[in-house]
This record gives sequence, structure tokens and C-alpha cells, in this order.
Amino acid sequence: MKCIENEIPFEVPEGWAWTRLGTIIFSIQYGLNNSAEAQGSHKLLRITDIQNGIVNWETVPFTSTDNPGSYMLKPGDIVFARTGATVGKSFLITDIPYPTVYASYLIRIRLLENLLPEYVYQFFDSISYWEQISDKSVGVGQPNCNGTSLKELFIPLPPRNEQLRIVSITQSLLNYVNKIDKEKSELLTIITNTKSKILDLAIRGKLVPQDPNDEPASALLERIRAEKEELIRQGKIKRDKKESIIFKGEDNSYYEKIDTTIEKINDEIPFELPVNWMWCRFSEVIELFSGQDLTPDRYSDIPQGIPYLTGASNLERGHVIINRWTSAATTHATIGDLLLIVKGSGVGKMAICNIEDAHIARQIMALRCRNGISQEYLQIVVSAFLTEIIDQANGIIPGIRREVVLNTLFPLPPSSEQLRISAKVKRITDELQTIEKCLS
Repeated sequence: MKCIENEIPFEVPEGWAWTRLGTIIFSIQYGLNNSAEAQGSHKLLRITDIQNGIVNWETVPFTSTDNPGSYMLKPGDIVFARTGATVGKSFLITDIPYPTVYASYLIRIRLLENLLPEYVYQFFDSISYWEQISDKSVGVGQPNCNGTSLKELFIPLPPRNEQLRIVSITQSLLNYVNKIDKEKSELLTIITNTKSKILDLAIRGKLVPQDPNDEPASALLERIRAEKEELIRQGKIKRDKKESIIFKGEDNSYYEKIDTTIEKINDEIPFELPVNWMWCRFSEVIELFSGQDLTPDRYSDIPQGIPYLTGASNLERGHVIINRWTSAATTHATIGDLLLIVKGSGVGKMAICNIEDAHIARQIMALRCRNGISQEYLQIVVSAFLTEIIDQANGIIPGIRREVVLNTLFPLPPSSEQLRISAKVKRITDELQTIEKCLS
């Protein structure tokens, strides 16, 4: 006899009793150490076959055994994952469409008569259960829980009739919660699709009304080209040997002039633009700066020098996160540049730079707008074409090449309309994000 007052999780109502799991089970047993097969005498239930509290029996593999014996599952059995990331996850066997045994990484319990498996199974999804099972799981790299630990679990046991009432009410509430979760998931999908549709309408000139008094995009392009010519004349930049000029011919077809070569590009044009808009390449409306890595001795986590942005960890939800600094900067980004992750697992993440000066690593490109191009509108276009750009990433570690970005088609509206589009997209996006926050 010993006092276990400090071990009891909480007080239970009158008529209830605390008991250990080992007291109310008929048997507890590890699974069969057999391999999964395409064909066999029995289905073999594994941890991985249990997803979100459901088993798709059609995909459960087979195994062959001449002596299934006590490994056979039957309705009312509860199986537990005894190792790995899902340790402690349980599943109640309610119906078995095939003769089924269970695999060695599962533990099965079979309750004594007069106990309601549904009530016990609901307990195995409670906070009290998970707190206990977490304390009893051992192992750092591969946590596990054995049969002895399961037997020692405390479980609050009500009278049988109350078990029935609890199961009924709890299941009704859980069904309601599941319905809410489903509707939440559907709403989040609608929000995601809405964002994509807004971007699509924006770059097609269908999001805000056209203003015939706007200076046409053709005049904006002429100014950009003239400014580039002046910079070339001053020796500040070099002439692009593959400079592109896209125009419509007398036959209403699209043509592109590169150096002295002119080719019809109707097949590349994804959609028609409003009258005052123009198709061009990214290379005409941005300067693109590729990053360069620094050796570890040239940066630190001490805030001295300028920020050093190395990859996806520095761009979160459209914001720049600073965690490294350097005094040996060579490739610079500045306020207003659109920072785009172009290599590694974070490919496609972006943010507008809000730092006066930062060094960027090779995982990042900085897209700098030329005069007359809105940085917010540039981000809208990149977001709209992001899937197409990422699809062209290549290499063992996927990476987007400079040429892919520079050669991507750019739907260019008048400067005034860029601002109206950006303001409308921001207003709608802010409203959608407010809804998302309410759902989180």
C-alpha cells in the first residue's frame, strides 16, 4: 500500500473511480513481426495505415501467416502506435472488412466485458491521456511507449450508463467540431483561390476601371529606354546584347525584336491586354542583382556592419528578418527592392526590402524597379507568374536562373494604373488576411 494522491490527475465525480488501464483490460499484446506484401492470407494493419483517425482498408497491405492466432483483430480492440513520431496515437477497431492482423509497431489492448471501448477510446484522445503518455514515452531520437507503461496509465471510470451518455454527447460535439474544421478548411481554400483570382484580374487589366486620360504604357517604356541609353552613354551600365522590344505588327500579331532579328511570338503571349498597356520582358522594367555568399569569417550574429540576408529564414510573411551582419558587403539590396528566394526549400518566398542597405547571399535575387514601375505592382506580377517561374527551377537543389526571371513576360500598365491596381490588391488582401487570422 502506498499513497498516490500526488499522481491522481484530477478529482472525479461521486460514483466514478480512478483505475489503472492494466486493471480493466483482458489482454495487451505487441503485433506480428511480418513483412507487408501485395498478396497474402490476411491484411496487415500498420501505424502508417491510420491517418486522421481513419483506415482506408483498400490500401492496407497483405501478409502471409499460417498461425494468426491472438494477432487477429476484432471489433472493440484498440491499437496504439508504440514508437516514432506518432507514439501514443490510438485507433478503435469498429468494423473489419477483411481478416486482419496488426504489425509489430502497434500494441493492441482488449478490454474486459462491461467496459465500453468507445469511452476508453475517447479517453485516449484527451489531454489527461496525452500528458501521461508524454511522461512515459522514452527515447530521444525515436520515442517509444511499451506495454508496461500503458498498463500504468490512470483512467477515470464512470458507471457504464454514464459511459454511454458521455460517448453519445461527446460524439455529437466532435461531429460538430469536425464540421467546423471542414468548413474552415473549405473557407481557407476559397481565400487562397480568391487571392490567385485577384492577381490574375490585376495583371489582365480587369481589376480597376481603365482611365483613357492615363499616359499609355508605350510612353513609359520609351522613357525607360531613353534613361537606359543615357546610362550606357555615361558608362554606368553595359548595353544588353539581347535587349527585347515587343510590338504589334500591322497584321495584329505580336513580334519581338532582339538586336536585328524579328520573330513572331503570338504563341508566347498568354492573354490580350487593354489598349493602354504593353507587353515587355522583365529585363526592360527591372535591374536584377544576384546575391553572393560570404565565408563564415566575414559575418556574425553581432549587430555590427550591415544586415546579411542569406535565405528563406530572412523572409517571413512578406517581412525581412535580420539575424546576421557583415562589414564585407559586395552585393547590395536597398529600400524598395523586391527580394526573391531563388534557391533551396524556400524558392518563391519574397518581401519588399525595408532596409537602407543589406548584403544578399546567392539564394536571393534583388529586383529593382526602373523609374515609373511600382514596386508593389512588380510584386503582384511576380506573384501571378510565380508558379510558371518556379516550374523552370532546375538542379539537384532547385534554383531559378537569372535568365528565367529576365525573360518572363511582363504586362505593363500606365504608371497611374499600377498605383490603382496595387492599392486595390492591398485592400482586398488585407481583408482576406483579417479573415484568415480569425480562422487561426
